[in-house]
Amino acid sequence: MEQKLHTPEGVRDIYNRECETKLALQKKLSTVLHLYGYQDIQTPTFEYYDVFRKEIGSATTRELYKFFDRDGNILALRPDITPSVARAAATLFEDEDFPVRLCYAGNTFTNHSSYQGRLKENTQLGAELIGLDSIEADAELVAMVADSLKKVGLKEFQISLGHADFIQSLLDAAELDEEQIAEVRTLITNRNFFGVDELLEGCRVKKNVRSAFHLLPELTGGEEILEQALKAAPDARARRAVSRLQQIYRLLKMYGAVDHITFDMSMSGTYGYYTGIIFRAYTYGTGDAVVRGGRYDHLLEKFGKRTPSIGFAVILDELMSALRRQKVQIRTIQRNLVVYTEATEEDAIRLACTFRDKGRNIELIKREIEEEREQYEDYARRRSAAALLYLRDDQKIEMVNLISGEERVVSVLEKTD
Repeated sequence: MEQKLHTPEGVRDIYNRECETKLALQKKLSTVLHLYGYQDIQTPTFEYYDVFRKEIGSATTRELYKFFDRDGNILALRPDITPSVARAAATLFEDEDFPVRLCYAGNTFTNHSSYQGRLKENTQLGAELIGLDSIEADAELVAMVADSLKKVGLKEFQISLGHADFIQSLLDAAELDEEQIAEVRTLITNRNFFGVDELLEGCRVKKNVRSAFHLLPELTGGEEILEQALKAAPDARARRAVSRLQQIYRLLKMYGAVDHITFDMSMSGTYGYYTGIIFRAYTYGTGDAVVRGGRYDHLLEKFGKRTPSIGFAVILDELMSALRRQKVQIRTIQRNLVVYTEATEEDAIRLACTFRDKGRNIELIKREIEEEREQYEDYARRRSAAALLYLRDDQKIEMVNLISGEERVVSVLEKTD
């Protein structure tokens, strides 16, 4: 089979009901962000390679889709939208002293090896709060995640909070080299704490530091684990990180979001640019986080503006998978089909115009006289239509509710007046 008939590995076509659901989901989430005062921004799908280089901390060089423009500049498809927003904000809001609230939706591209159906192209919808380093800003973003997930119908989910400084303090106290640090981070991410113990023992790390790492699996749960984390903290920096989480939790109580909050002090973040609070949202029905976020106080410095920032991204494809498996319905456009013949064409067009003026979705289909209604019903169901209006030559309409199965017959005049 020719390649032109297929999509490359890791990408796919989305159409019909699934596409409508995705767009409806995106609209619901955007509504929440707008209610919090966030304004839309669109950044390019590809940027100069330097925007995503290794020092930025977004993705490894191997994971980038790279290409050249006609002048020989290296470009890259964005693997993550946050660096693009940071680059734009550093230039567009260079002289702004007040906080800037931005939100976006777009596709990201990661050239990883595909496994278990993992996609290389994903849609992300997110928000960035730029210019504010405070517990209020941290709590606002976490509360916004909780409100967003509730808005789309999720009831069972948890938002797991951690802090980059807690793990970093442990790593600094262990006095490991770069290669060992990378290995420890990977082991922790994979929840392989036996492997962490073995590696630290082989590196002759101090006993009290090893004990702190050994406690990490227990530092996961509700507010009560923060007291344990304070005792395990190796230095003042780690204690400040725990204290900040305690203050954020206090504010989240005011937002009414704590029912969905847990803590995980082993969390170190997906991206290298995280500097403070880190959070991820999980629900059942998907193997990965549906939301990733955190504070990145030094990212905009790399684009020329020294200002703190925090943000998150909803991974729409993961969220859709979870909603589908939990049988959470997202309301989409109600489609209606009007089937007519040559003799009823004028009535059909008048009827369609009347409905469209009222905001109803109408698709017109002309049929041959000998064609049966059943085949149009089958087509309507494939189109996820709500109703079929079948015009007869005797000025009657057979109306079929494809959701309830209810049928009734009315006159054309009754429907067009």
